[in-house]
Amino acid sequence: MPQTHPAPAIDQTPRTAPTTAAPAPPTELSLEERLAFINAAMSVRLDEAKVAYEVNTAHIETEPVDLTDIVTVPLTPTLQPPPESYPTPVAALLQRAHHRLLTGGWCKDALVDTDGARCMLGAIRIEARGDSGMEAAAAAVLLDAIRRKFGDDVDSVPGFNDAHGTGRVPLRMLGQAAGLADTRGL
Repeated sequence: MPQTHPAPAIDQTPRTAPTTAAPAPPTELSLEERLAFINAAMSVRLDEAKVAYEVNTAHIETEPVDLTDIVTVPLTPTLQPPPESYPTPVAALLQRAHHRLLTGGWCKDALVDTDGARCMLGAIRIEARGDSGMEAAAAAVLLDAIRRKFGDDVDSVPGFNDAHGTGRVPLRMLGQAAGLADTRGL
C-alpha cells in the first residue's frame, strides 16, 4: 500500500503586510535654501558656458587692446594748470595745443565749432599766434608722429582728426608729437 504523507498544516490566520512608516511629507524649503540651490545650478551652467566659449573661440586671433583708449581717469581740465612747457618752441606749441583741446574741447569737420571747441590744426593755429612758420613746423611734426603710429596711409592732420569720433586719440597724438618735437630739438 502506498504510503501517504500527511499534508502540512496551513496556517489559516489572515496575514497582514508588514507595516512601514509612511514617508513624511516634504518640508518646504526656505527662500535662502532655494536661492542657494539656484546659485549652485547657475554656477555650474556658467562654468560649462565658459568652457564652451573658450573652446569655440580658441582659434580666433585677437589683437592686443591699447589700454590708453579704454582706461580713463576723471579729468577736470579747466581746474588743471597747464603742464610745464617744453624748452623747445615747436614742442611747447604742440603742448599748448594739447592743453587747449583738453580744456576747450575737441571737434571735427571744422577748425572751430560753434561752442569754441577746436580740431588739432585749429588748436595749433590759435597757439601759434600768427607765426605761420611755427604752425607749419608743428603740423609737420604732428603728421610725422601720426604716421609713425598709424602708418603712411594718413594723408593730412585734418583728415586724421576728422576720422575719429572722439578726441581721445587726437589728444594723445598731440602729446606724443610734443615729445617728438622736444626730442628733435624743435
